[in-house]
Amino acid sequence: MSEVVMPRLSDTMEEGELSKWLKNVGDKVAKGDILAEIETDKATMDLEAFESGVLEQQLVEAGTVVPIGTPVAVIGEGSGKKTPAAKPSAKTPPVEEPPVEEPPVAEPPQVVSHDQSSDVPPVEEQSETASPKQQSTATSSARTSPLARKIAKEHGIDLASLAGSGPQGRIVRADVQAAIAASPDTSLAVVSPAVSAQATATQPSVSTAAIAATDEEVPVNRIRMVAAKRLTESQAVPHFFLTSVVNVDKLIAFRVEANASLESQGVKVSINDLLVRAAAVALRQHPEANSSWGGDKIMRHGRVNIGIAVATEAGLLVPVIRDADGKSLAEIARTTVTLAAKARESKLTIDEMTGGTFSISNLGMFGIDQFTAVINPPEAAILAVGAASAVPVLRDGVLVDVSKLKITLTVDHRVMDGAVAAAFLRDLVGILEQPLRMVV
Repeated sequence: MSEVVMPRLSDTMEEGELSKWLKNVGDKVAKGDILAEIETDKATMDLEAFESGVLEQQLVEAGTVVPIGTPVAVIGEGSGKKTPAAKPSAKTPPVEEPPVEEPPVAEPPQVVSHDQSSDVPPVEEQSETASPKQQSTATSSARTSPLARKIAKEHGIDLASLAGSGPQGRIVRADVQAAIAASPDTSLAVVSPAVSAQATATQPSVSTAAIAATDEEVPVNRIRMVAAKRLTESQAVPHFFLTSVVNVDKLIAFRVEANASLESQGVKVSINDLLVRAAAVALRQHPEANSSWGGDKIMRHGRVNIGIAVATEAGLLVPVIRDADGKSLAEIARTTVTLAAKARESKLTIDEMTGGTFSISNLGMFGIDQFTAVINPPEAAILAVGAASAVPVLRDGVLVDVSKLKITLTVDHRVMDGAVAAAFLRDLVGILEQPLRMVV
């Protein structure tokens, strides 16, 4: 008999959410079989069995966030006790059900707020004799999560009337929210006339209850949570921005010729592929831009690995094109298509998402003229690319249209000074305006 533990599936992973069990208790498993899906800080990954046997126990429920190294299942010979997924231990509490501090009894009555961002839970009027509702809540607390009790109290839900869907009939948040949806009027609490008058005097034109009825709570997945954490950390980076305007007439013509020559290979080069190749060449010429902050040192990377921002339903992912300076345009185009497809299907491997030394974010396809991108730590810079548009230019006394786009470089000032970053951007513009330089 052996335990299956939550593995470390990325360099930044501290915990993972066991999002879905693919094997049930009692199932025979072979070494290499997929037991469950794990949502990490990078993507959805597979939890493999490292030995053959029978899945005797599931130690955590689907949807539980588990620290790395924590046992999640037991594989044996089939003689062990088979139990369904156990209630999460104190070491691995569900994210949605944190302990809630109950309000002091001596608090005066308050108006119930439907603003979910409020930190002050509503307090019911206290009396020497507990009401039936209070008694039922007390009797249900042993099989009710703290968050479920808090939400039930806010909306006046009688927990004794609910059937729990959690382990051993435990009432969880989803049960209370379902009751609220079925009986929206129960969210209205009784308050004193004085408090009611005060609330009416300050009530906006659209009632709080009406707003709450149309609000939707969207759960945050692990990818977005980690992205939020990392991008928040990025705001602590002392950064500056440099913007240049690129004449892309020759780049567009070069793309047409490249696609014509690659048509027989089934390869189609995009403007983004050309940007990746041009940036790779410029980074090779400016190693100080192909660097990252290391706390007490600057890391100058020997390989040019360019991350490309890909929007997915789960959130923003940045797969990495490794050794972009050594790849041809055709190779970059093929790699980009493969990585983007895997990103949208949440099938990227850890190797395909780590090790970037520079990133590119292109919103030109959405008609965005110019924007600034947030640095992806610990990288020193990221390039934001806008849409190409026709700009009237006076040439030899004749007004002609020239296709131009704006690119903005966000720079970590700890790694690069302004003049160094400006030299890199200048040479990148030169390569884009003379695209043959990226292939010779």
